[in-house]
Amino acid sequence: MFSFTPIIVVLTCLISFAAFSNYRLKEALIFWPPAVSMRHQYYRFITCGLIHYDFLHLFMNMFTLYFFGRGAELLYRGELGLQPYYYPVLYITALIVSNIPSYLRHRDDYNYRSLGASGAVCAVMFAVILIRPWVTLQVFAFIPMYSILFAVIFLGYSVYMSRRGGDNVNHDAHLWGSLYGTVFTIAAHPDIVNTFINEIRHPPFL
Repeated sequence: MFSFTPIIVVLTCLISFAAFSNYRLKEALIFWPPAVSMRHQYYRFITCGLIHYDFLHLFMNMFTLYFFGRGAELLYRGELGLQPYYYPVLYITALIVSNIPSYLRHRDDYNYRSLGASGAVCAVMFAVILIRPWVTLQVFAFIPMYSILFAVIFLGYSVYMSRRGGDNVNHDAHLWGSLYGTVFTIAAHPDIVNTFINEIRHPPFL
């Protein structure tokens, strides 16, 4: 079955690698709110997801996307019966939506910049969690945890760190990307709400 996920991963890696050593390219693509509000460079909502801070940042996002993205595509087409284009639409629109809160907060802040695909990756991840709330994830590659529990902890942490700030991580993008992935999936297939509730009522350990 054709998959969009490897295409997104390869494209993001190629552009991120190029931007690591090309400051002008990085500055042209990065999310800089004043460039949007004053120069109308709306493309930055999307292009910021094609560049990353460093190799570790890139690896974590693309590693997560590769595994959750393939799962999301399979579940979208199989269990939900959606057309293949729903997945790339989810990913691209999640890049935009996850950056809107940061734009509204920093549109006049010349010192603020943001980059990375985290918002879209979180959207894909939470789409899978909505469909498979009791699947076991390997958090940090070695801690087994039910996906629904991970979702609660992740959202709580994102809200806390967004209010606290000070760590140069765009937690707003994580939070809103996660919420958007959930809402998008429900809008695309409303019956998933009933399925999710039924799944939550029947945990595998009871």
